[in-house]
Amino acid sequence: MTTDSAFALDARPVGSLLEEARRYFFFTGKGGVGKTSLASATALALAGSGKRTLLVSTDPASNLDEVLGVALEREARPVPGAENLFALNINPEAAAAAYREKVIGPLRGLLPEAALRETEEQLSGACTMEIAAFDEFTAFLSGDGAETFAHIVFDTAPTGHTLRLMALSQAWTHFFDGNTSGNSCLGPLAGLEKQRSLYAKAVEVLKDADQTRVVLVSRAQRAALKEAQRTYRELGDLGIGNQCLALNGWLDPVHANDPVSRHWTERQLEAVEQAADFLASLPLYRAPLLPGNLIGLDVLRAFFRPPEPVVEAPPAKDSTLSAPTLPGLGELADRLAPHGRGVILAMGKGGVGKTTVAAALGLALAERGARVRLSTTDPAAHLADAFGEGKSGLEVERIDPKAETAAYVEEVLAQQPADMDTESRALLEEDLRSPCTEEIAVFRAFARIVAKGEDGFVVLDTAPTGHTLLLLDATQSYHRELGRQSRTTQPSEAIARLLPRLRDPHFTRVLLITLPEATPVHEAAALQADLRRAEIEPHAWIINQSMAEVETREPVLAARARGEIRYIREVLETHAASPVYQIPWSAVEPVGTEGLKRLLGENGKRKLET
Repeated sequence: MTTDSAFALDARPVGSLLEEARRYFFFTGKGGVGKTSLASATALALAGSGKRTLLVSTDPASNLDEVLGVALEREARPVPGAENLFALNINPEAAAAAYREKVIGPLRGLLPEAALRETEEQLSGACTMEIAAFDEFTAFLSGDGAETFAHIVFDTAPTGHTLRLMALSQAWTHFFDGNTSGNSCLGPLAGLEKQRSLYAKAVEVLKDADQTRVVLVSRAQRAALKEAQRTYRELGDLGIGNQCLALNGWLDPVHANDPVSRHWTERQLEAVEQAADFLASLPLYRAPLLPGNLIGLDVLRAFFRPPEPVVEAPPAKDSTLSAPTLPGLGELADRLAPHGRGVILAMGKGGVGKTTVAAALGLALAERGARVRLSTTDPAAHLADAFGEGKSGLEVERIDPKAETAAYVEEVLAQQPADMDTESRALLEEDLRSPCTEEIAVFRAFARIVAKGEDGFVVLDTAPTGHTLLLLDATQSYHRELGRQSRTTQPSEAIARLLPRLRDPHFTRVLLITLPEATPVHEAAALQADLRRAEIEPHAWIINQSMAEVETREPVLAARARGEIRYIREVLETHAASPVYQIPWSAVEPVGTEGLKRLLGENGKRKLET
């Protein structure tokens, strides 16, 4: 394998995206690949060319505020220091509140208070949050809010959420077409009917290559490229073919003989060679690996310029600039194994390595004699990929939304009285065809899997932060929705005991996974605060893939390693009240049982063999 493989990619500089600007840009991909960075730099460059530009985040776990250095809300606001640039966050909770009022407001004074309360309760579920956020999203594609901007750039949520978002327009259109009752899990359809034309128009805009460009963002990593390829296919199935791929974080080494540099280069070349056919099938752009975080307007403005050489720094003598020595993942497994049971939740921002950590920890616990099940609630579902083609010896499962929905619908219909009249049964079947039913079915499965922690370890690779919090916060509203659809009021034992189990520190252990970088650390701190409001205290922090734990002469990698130390210390000194563990960067991509087991080794400075 040689660096010639990189040139065979025929990738253009990422700045070339600006030469083919469309009115709408969508940046999407696996969590942590740099969607927000690329979207922000693109929007800033478009605004800098004199075009009035809006940057929109649809990610429930958005870090756009930190990147731009401004507190954002639901309404577009100018970004200080960036003429012509405006930005906003589509906040699911705020969107849901506004959506409820939009539906209920016109009914005030027309319906009795009891009917209004029933409608408001119908609109209290997590599915309402999703459709409300989608309602705001479509406004920028189909009319309201779009007219005054020459360009609108979307920083979308991690892929599983994004695909659901884009598919919703078709799902809800089909639901509208078949619904004759005038009601849904979102309340009276009278409040939704006028949105039909907007949803349909939004889909047409997404499909229009003259108006819209979808940029799949990836790293030169197998999991990220596999996710990009899956997204490419699924968007194509929705009729969205105007896609390209931006390969972010590419390292062109200065010291080819440096062990870390060589291993880094080998990993990225192996990943792109494995995905060569896919990469040759669509326009390809490449962005360099940067020595630091892409935060702040000055750094964003420099993103599309040719990179300046990074000056090599001498080894640090100041102890505050050296990485603290922390226990590794193997030690965490040693401490957990004697408990023999319970739920372990790997949580954090998309792209921090939740899947990898969950898989490696599951293997370690099994090696220590525990019974272990691995599962995921992530709609993008990468857990099986972590083991590659090797056999883990563990029980590995995934919550399959379609299978869970089918089983739930069948169960609800089977519970109905045998003498149920034809019209009532038809109305129930119609209600069960709504997209919200899938959310309810997945929630039931989550509760069921958590209950399995009573007779062994359940290690859950959870969805990215925003989705997970919606899941955890939704217990009471799901109780109501289950009762409404099934015509019963008693939740299952698994659902009834879900929150008590999650709040029991002897049963549930939440691991906050982060990278030693600004946004993942601050996102983990925000998640910790949210968990504490839900009366859930994190069991431990895990700092994953730390370059501070390796020695390298490669200037960009050494600069990144130095930059990590401040965030490692921030975790220790500011955020973590629970133990902190650290996983050094791995020379071999942690895929397959052998690759995962490498993450469990001794900590300390790592000198890689040449």
